[in-house]
Amino acid sequence: MTFSRITVDPEKMGGVPCIRGLRIPVATVVEMVADGMAEKGILRAYPDLEPEDIREALRYAAAAVREREIPLLSAP
Repeated sequence: MTFSRITVDPEKMGGVPCIRGLRIPVATVVEMVADGMAEKGILRAYPDLEPEDIREALRYAAAAVREREIPLLSAP
């Protein structure tokens, strides 16, 4: 599985998985969903996000749990 909207850059955010090179960690988005925040609320809180970013963050988190490690990213 490839994740075109998830980036890992050791020079940004200590290398944690983020959305599209932004300084918005996947974990932050997943936590907002887990806390019951609706998509519109997340997009309001982070205007740089797009609806597909939220869906891909959830897919990425599911893959990470399934693999028990950070999934490999596709090459840019």
